[in-house]
Amino acid sequence: MASDQSGGAVVTGAASGIGRAIAAALAKDGFSVVVADLDEANGRAAAADIAAAGQGRAIFQRVDVTDRRSVSAAIEACTRKFGSIKVMVNNAGFNKPEPFLEASEPIWHKIMDVNALGVMIGIQEAAKAMIAAGTKGKIINTASIAGRTGYADFAPYCASKFAVVALTHAGARALAGNGITVNAFAPGVVATPLWEQLDKDLMAMGASSAPGEAMKNFSGSILLGHVAKPDDVVGTVRFLASPASDYMTGQVLMIDGGMILQ
Repeated sequence: MASDQSGGAVVTGAASGIGRAIAAALAKDGFSVVVADLDEANGRAAAADIAAAGQGRAIFQRVDVTDRRSVSAAIEACTRKFGSIKVMVNNAGFNKPEPFLEASEPIWHKIMDVNALGVMIGIQEAAKAMIAAGTKGKIINTASIAGRTGYADFAPYCASKFAVVALTHAGARALAGNGITVNAFAPGVVATPLWEQLDKDLMAMGASSAPGEAMKNFSGSILLGHVAKPDDVVGTVRFLASPASDYMTGQVLMIDGGMILQ
């Protein structure tokens, strides 16, 4: 992607995994990036790595995506430090597997708060700032293959990612008149700390019996034959943040190696 972007971008969940790769990629494309995360140590390291690589400007902002004031503060930091917010990537999320018949209210509420409510707040607060500045910005949400089909041991997570798809559609309809696009991308199995924890959780509940077995089982249906790395996903996000996607809104782009065919 050509490095012809400018302005600020906020990426939530950017201390590790897909979010960290997105932050670095957007910096390469010329955006000044707010690395927004609860994980202060890794978040500061991610911002420092971007600066050290000479890729662009980056700052860390501690953010709880379920707290509207916290999200608003990150967006204010972006506009204060970098002059504007042009791109908002609502990427923060997590999963905690439970067998379907044992799926519990506490896990449901925690997952839905982070993965769904967090995305709604992120869309709203970014859009308010863009509208106030007259910016025709881009809002990008992290969906999932779990937002296109249900998995028995991931029911609350799937519900939360279906909600991300719905919020992407609703936001696109609400904000098109302001020149703001809202799109999402949907990864499949990606080798990240999230999957490392899932592997441990699935072993603990007896759904798998050996390290790496869960990922191997899930990745068996990938047509391209291998698990993704974060860098396999970021090209789609760079496209959605670029002028090349200006005539797209309300879309969910699958980037899963061919697990879910549309």
